[in-house]
Amino acid sequence: MRKKILLDTGPLVAFLQPQDRFHNWVVRELETIAKPLLTCEAVLSEACFLLRNIHNGKDTVMALIANGYIEIPFHIQEDLEAVRLLMKSYESVPMSFADACLVRMSEKYSNSTILTLDGDFHVYRKHRNQIIPIIIPD
Repeated sequence: MRKKILLDTGPLVAFLQPQDRFHNWVVRELETIAKPLLTCEAVLSEACFLLRNIHNGKDTVMALIANGYIEIPFHIQEDLEAVRLLMKSYESVPMSFADACLVRMSEKYSNSTILTLDGDFHVYRKHRNQIIPIIIPD
């Protein structure tokens, strides 16, 4: 079974903005990763908001979904309680809704790694005490 890559907001935004300081790193990482990337609607919402002033930014996000580069298998209705508990247990960080959804996805997809720029994923744990595999710049 191939490893599933869970896509966070930061790498998605950096990928679509050549002037972003992490753009080249993300492009290099994505060249080595099998598609599709998996994510959640919360990540897409954050990305569209951050790309709102970038020409074709939001449309490009939608195109990545339409062409199968990104898939959205996560349905909050099925995992609402687990996400709520994650956000509550990481209130001191604090954990965003998107981060909670990604942590929950990492629990559901045991053979997954999160592609992120967010150091909070060093703190978060899946199933309460398991390190979450991440791909993050040094």
